[in-house]
Amino acid sequence: MEQFPVERIIRYNNASINTDGEFVLYWMTAFRRAQWNFSLERAAGWAQELRKPLLVLEALRCDYPWASDRLHSFILEGMRDNQSAFKDTAALYFPFVERTKNEGKGLIRELASRSCIIITDEYPSFFLPRMTRAAAKDLAIRMEAVDSNGLLPMGITDRVFLTAYSFRRFLQQQIPRFLDQFPKRKPLSNISIPTLEKLPAEIYKKWPMASREIINVSPESLRHLPIDHTVKPAETRGGSGAARTKLIDFLQKKLHRYQSGRNHPDGDATSGLSSYLHFGQISAHEIFSELKEVEQWSPERLFPKASGQREGWWGMSKGGEAFLDQLVTWREIGFNMCSKRDDYDQFDSLPDWAQKELATHENDDRQYLYSLEEFESARTHDPLWNAAQRQLLLEGCIHNYLRMLWGKKILEWATSPRKALEIMIEPNNKYALDGRDPNSYTGIFWVLGRYDRPFGPARTVFGKIRYLSSSSTMKKIKLVEYMKRIVPA
Repeated sequence: MEQFPVERIIRYNNASINTDGEFVLYWMTAFRRAQWNFSLERAAGWAQELRKPLLVLEALRCDYPWASDRLHSFILEGMRDNQSAFKDTAALYFPFVERTKNEGKGLIRELASRSCIIITDEYPSFFLPRMTRAAAKDLAIRMEAVDSNGLLPMGITDRVFLTAYSFRRFLQQQIPRFLDQFPKRKPLSNISIPTLEKLPAEIYKKWPMASREIINVSPESLRHLPIDHTVKPAETRGGSGAARTKLIDFLQKKLHRYQSGRNHPDGDATSGLSSYLHFGQISAHEIFSELKEVEQWSPERLFPKASGQREGWWGMSKGGEAFLDQLVTWREIGFNMCSKRDDYDQFDSLPDWAQKELATHENDDRQYLYSLEEFESARTHDPLWNAAQRQLLLEGCIHNYLRMLWGKKILEWATSPRKALEIMIEPNNKYALDGRDPNSYTGIFWVLGRYDRPFGPARTVFGKIRYLSSSSTMKKIKLVEYMKRIVPA
């Protein structure tokens, strides 16, 4: 087998490889793409090594938390792209969509009984870690998970980083040696393996392939699935094709003004890639590869000393530097937290100083108090906050800068800090296309002090937790066109 970065491989069990198996199985759970995918590359490598066919299973449950028309549609649009991408390759693609709860039960076990080895995706958040590890315990063949999340393998960190500065410094020390270890753009090109035309009829009978109607995301097909139909699909389309279009548009039209315009909703300078990254429909490696082409940047250059500073280390334009700080530093520090702590989504994972401040001021008088239902339906006294929440309800996202204000006001208007955390998590995970993600939890917990420092003097409710106000935000950023678009006349 070709050399593969061992830092990205995790053995899920101690079982052996079944050399008499019919095929190698890639169970695609988090990296839902046919390109720039270390997991797919690893599975293809095993197929070549064992001279066996490759089966790619992409399954979609109907009972995952917050399952809805919005999230299902985005994933299904990606499955449609994958069906096309795998069509003329040596792999057999098997899209499976549950029509009833537990319809997929037993599918992995059945496929495993026919497999040589199972490769799956190593993703540290949501229900996926529990699901994949539970499956591995019952298998009689080896199961490997592969980390294709970011530029830095999660396994090389030996601790949880408490600040972006400390993580950025570590990253600057370590990442140069991984910049020549990128996944292949097309993992299935130029490989020679036997082909698998189809699976046995008894498998398709019990677990039928997703129909064309479901893959094409027809309203009728969604209506019959046991998911939340009140959360309607967003206008943003899913899939690797849409992700790449979004990337190229950003690099060509927005990158040059990213640093100065990304905090202004009217500036329209953000990349819009977070949803595609969350669902694995685009890779951080592909984004970086396209960025370095635009910047005419080469990894052979000499990096300056690892200082932990935000600007200047990459040697790119100001827009490129600012974008990489979001894509690499702030995104991957969330993966660091989620991969090292099982309680990453719990209040007790906050830094001690933040918990102390919030506890000290938990019983402070609050000028306004709102319930989850009032927050969710955007019924507060604050027009700017309501606009941010309406954007979440309608579009499945909140502008990056306003998301910080959105969270700070929930902390201020909820009955307690713990209740504020519950309220932030629920609508974010329910409506946001990029919710349920390590990076999403980074944003929520930053509101409460994670990756931040004390700011004095102490304020009511906040203590020394960083404070933001709607009035100062409206003075600082450009919002006129945003408010016209989001708030009906």
